[in-house]
Amino acid sequence: MEKQKLVATVQYDVLVERGRQNNKWGWQRHAHGDWLMILTEEVGEVAEAMQQAKGWGKDTDADNLYEELIHVAAVASAIAEQVLEEKRKRNIL
Repeated sequence: MEKQKLVATVQYDVLVERGRQNNKWGWQRHAHGDWLMILTEEVGEVAEAMQQAKGWGKDTDADNLYEELIHVAAVASAIAEQVLEEKRKRNIL
């Protein structure tokens, strides 16, 4: 049961982050290469947070690993939403 609660908590946090992103940036649609740049930037912040945990980071680096991982998952979710939307449009047209 504890594992299910962990999964539910993470999924909820990703959903909340998606909402935050939509409120901040609006409903975004980008070229896949642009999405990759956005996602890679977020992954870089995960790396910074991991470095901080080892004492290797800089003062300006991200330091909340969980939060940064949620950001990565939320951006990946936004990309997946767009890909699914594009796929559905191709099948309809």
